[in-house]
Amino acid sequence: MSVPETDSAQAAERAVTAATAAAEKADRWNDPQLPWSGKPRAADILCWLGIVVSGLFYWVLLPLRLSLVGTHPVLAELLNGGTESIISAAAFARAGDGTLVVAVLAAIPGLMKFDALYWWAGRLWGERFIMALPGSQRVTKHMGRVQRAGRKFIWPAVVVSSVLPIPRTIIYVIAGWVGMRLVTFLILDLIGALLWAGLLAGVGYTLGHHAVVAAKTISHYSWWFTIGIVALSVLVTVRSQRRLMAAAAQADQNDGSPP
Repeated sequence: MSVPETDSAQAAERAVTAATAAAEKADRWNDPQLPWSGKPRAADILCWLGIVVSGLFYWVLLPLRLSLVGTHPVLAELLNGGTESIISAAAFARAGDGTLVVAVLAAIPGLMKFDALYWWAGRLWGERFIMALPGSQRVTKHMGRVQRAGRKFIWPAVVVSSVLPIPRTIIYVIAGWVGMRLVTFLILDLIGALLWAGLLAGVGYTLGHHAVVAAKTISHYSWWFTIGIVALSVLVTVRSQRRLMAAAAQADQNDGSPP
């Protein structure tokens, strides 16, 4: 025969254990470093995986991107839409290898390939994700004003995002956050991509032979350029992480100090 007090104590102990486990699990999902709050949905996981793939795509493509810029610049445009590939394709067109129209249009897929993904991230996670993006410090103090301005700000910002002094991805995330429809975003993004590609193609066409020579030099030494870019990126990342760790340590020290 069981003792009621013992049964109650055991039940309470099990309840406390379950509550503690649930709290630990909830705390794990509420990590401020994650873009979502709480347990992730399928959409959260898919969008996050897409963003990870977009980052990996850049690094995996980097050697090929530099190699193609002086040999097959139009293919480089299709894959990545990089500034150097657009200028090179237009310069080759000036030299008689290709056309300026192709140089502009080929850049569109490369320029826009992951843009809708960041719009989706803005829809899913909003300001929480914006704050986690590199370069967001410049816009954090204006977030309220941006949200109130709505389309008056974000529509032209999407079109000219390539020339703004902040990363384009922040603009795309804000567009999703403030409620811009996907079709509207894609139309504005396409207009901006055409303007940007046209501007760079104009530069390449003006430079002509000089840009062709420079592009071929980059392709010839593509592996050295790749190593240099990777080394510089690692250095910048390490310095940034050290600053963040120092700032976090300073914040903890200030919180622990007596008033």
